Amino acid sequence: MEKSNIKYQSYIQILKEELIPAMGCTEPIALAYAAAKAREVLGCLPDKVHIDASGSIIKNVKSVIVPNTDQLRGIPAAATAGIVAGKAEKALEVISEVSKEQIEQMKTFLDSAQITVNHVDNGITFDIIVDVWKDSDHAKVRIANFHTNIVHIEKNGEILLDIPVEDDSEEGLTDRSLLDVESIWDFITTVDIDDIHDLLKRQIDCNTAIAEEGLRNDYGANIGKVLLKTYGYDVRTRAKAMAAAGSDARMNGCELPVIINAGSGNQGITCSLPLLEYAKEYQIPEDKLYRALALSNLIAIHQKTGIGRLSAYCGAVTAGAAAGAGIAYLCGGGYKEVVHTVVNALAIVSGMICDGAKASCAAKIAASVDAGILGYHMYLNGQQFYAGDGIVTKGVEATISNVGRLGKEGMRETNEEVIKIMIGE
Repeated sequence: MEKSNIKYQSYIQILKEELIPAMGCTEPIALAYAAAKAREVLGCLPDKVHIDASGSIIKNVKSVIVPNTDQLRGIPAAATAGIVAGKAEKALEVISEVSKEQIEQMKTFLDSAQITVNHVDNGITFDIIVDVWKDSDHAKVRIANFHTNIVHIEKNGEILLDIPVEDDSEEGLTDRSLLDVESIWDFITTVDIDDIHDLLKRQIDCNTAIAEEGLRNDYGANIGKVLLKTYGYDVRTRAKAMAAAGSDARMNGCELPVIINAGSGNQGITCSLPLLEYAKEYQIPEDKLYRALALSNLIAIHQKTGIGRLSAYCGAVTAGAAAGAGIAYLCGGGYKEVVHTVVNALAIVSGMICDGAKASCAAKIAASVDAGILGYHMYLNGQQFYAGDGIVTKGVEATISNVGRLGKEGMRETNEEVIKIMIGE
């Protein structure tokens, strides 16, 4: 693929837009970002806060620990962290710099401020609206459709920003419809590594650091440690364990950043860490590792384009299939091996539900990475799933399209039931 090709330039830009740092689970951090911006617009610490949130936001914020809060959980805690200590200019690293004094201020604010939360359905899967008041002064900030997309700002009735919101539109981002597996393959086999090196080096460094932290200390259900203790240190187990350990840590309050993919730190971890273990095991040259990482990241983004940022369909599934594709490439596979790996992996674990961000995400990641690796070895052994086997159909693009339909439309009611279960309705 020539550098002048529109897809070449678009794929570089998509990687720049998606592979960004975030500290903590991205939905509570997006909420903290909105709250920090609202406080900034208000100009002072509020004494009253009201949060409107879509069901998928409530689901993904309810159970996860918010970093730099001394183990606080939930929507009021995430908003409070942003209001008390947030730096809105840092976006998804909004609460990366918090003092001990500010943590104590958060606890005081939670006890003293009037904070209310309302479940809203504005026809948008990703919707956060934060209203703050101090006496008669009022400010409002809305984020819609993706984590950093502020679409409305107002103060005391004066509208400072208002961008029309369409259902799950990602206007302002590079057109994801330009992605397809064949073109991604062309891109990763021809890309100038200098064009992607810094992005992927940052992903390697950040995500390795949090995985190592997850293995060193006690986080959540310690899935990474359990895998290594139970199954040993072969490359397949290490690939699963490192990804799981990264999730163990970030779901349970670790204060290290990750490089995300498709709006998700867990997906960013899953797309990258398994590949690093295979690269170490087989002494893969750096150039080939970077091409494999670009392949894994772009295939994950491509799959998520049809599903959407938030869904009842677990994002670890798509990321695990993408990791399998990257591993296939590292192990000498060509285009045919890559596409069959993706299809096989999706056939194995599609349908795993997302019931919010919490400790069990690490185990779902391990299962999804295992499916990706199994999908590759199936093809090596002359085995595959065929068109007509469930949601599998002829061609990788058609199967990815089916998964998108399942995740976005087919599991819409599942998502609502999951939310009702989680909030006790």
